[in-house]
Amino acid sequence: MRVSEGDVDVEAPDPRDGSSEGAGDAVFFNPEMELNRDLTVAVLRAYESRVDGSANVGAESPADRTLSYLDAMTATGVRAARAAEAGYDVTAADVDPEAVELARENLALNDLPGEAVESDANVLMHSERFDVVDLDPFGTPMPFADAAVAGTRKLLCVTATDTAPLCGAHFDSGVRTYDTVPRNTDFHREMGLRVLIGALSRVAARRDVAVEPICSHATRHYARTYLELTHKATAADKALQWLGFVHHCEDCLYREHEFGRIAHPPEDCPNCGSARSSTAGPIWLGPIVDREFVDAVADEVTPNMGEWKRVSRLLDTLAVELDTPTHYDQHRLCKQWGAPANKLETFLDDLRDAGYEASPAHYGGTCFKTDADVSEIREAAEPAAASDRE
Repeated sequence: MRVSEGDVDVEAPDPRDGSSEGAGDAVFFNPEMELNRDLTVAVLRAYESRVDGSANVGAESPADRTLSYLDAMTATGVRAARAAEAGYDVTAADVDPEAVELARENLALNDLPGEAVESDANVLMHSERFDVVDLDPFGTPMPFADAAVAGTRKLLCVTATDTAPLCGAHFDSGVRTYDTVPRNTDFHREMGLRVLIGALSRVAARRDVAVEPICSHATRHYARTYLELTHKATAADKALQWLGFVHHCEDCLYREHEFGRIAHPPEDCPNCGSARSSTAGPIWLGPIVDREFVDAVADEVTPNMGEWKRVSRLLDTLAVELDTPTHYDQHRLCKQWGAPANKLETFLDDLRDAGYEASPAHYGGTCFKTDADVSEIREAAEPAAASDRE
């Protein structure tokens, strides 16, 4: 079938024809990932300006040449075609010769320059280097992480769709895959995103490379992060300082975090005294976005993108979201307290009026972030709840 996405048209297998996404024996096209691809295009456009304006571009990646981009698992080549349309020097790679041929045809269909190559992603990334590498595998990206760091000069874009291991729902798989202890908490989507960034930061550090998340989100069935790389051992040491642990009470929902590589979990919850606390980590506790860059990305979102409204709303939230390493769900808290839930913005205003920082969180419509702990949240919110009952 012919598919139009952004400014490109591509030929793609019809997802209704019975082929199974991720089965490994057929080229597939996933329309559910259009938001991911729309946001990727906006990131690439904003990143090109970021590099052009940087004083530290380096001899290996001069600002006066086109940035190179690798779509490491290209399938239909739609992502590669859109990157080429955005002005990047594109290489589309896949182990499937049918995928390579389709990607080549789709570049030609749009009169776009670019190369399509039949290659194992790990082999290619260990043998060549690109300014930008994009990993969008079926499932976990971790089998490709070391090669991706080796093959990336500047920006590493990574999608993970194995949300159950990431979020701790499939605990043993999460431990094996991400070399950490994930926990299935009320903030499980953020847990997954921070597990992913933390794991990637440790892989990069082994190669004396630092990661800085400049745009990250957890949407639908996947986590996505854009990591700017610095190839310097001292920078890698500093990046690892963002790793640490989250301690979470399963009864009152209190949580706290600590930086470092050794956990010191409380014996009992300091808020309610419960012994039912869990510890997750090491995970990434630092910022997941560069707010100035997110604003620049938002400026690159255009109405010809099929998901531009949702992308814009997501970026608007990311631009104001606090950097705290966990979030709360207002409705979950109110149910816990036996109190009615008012409008989220009113709820956040009550927290701000009480002297705390508060913002919406992109993980859901009732999710928010604050520097208040759970008892302080309740104290700030209860007068409003009582007023609502009257």
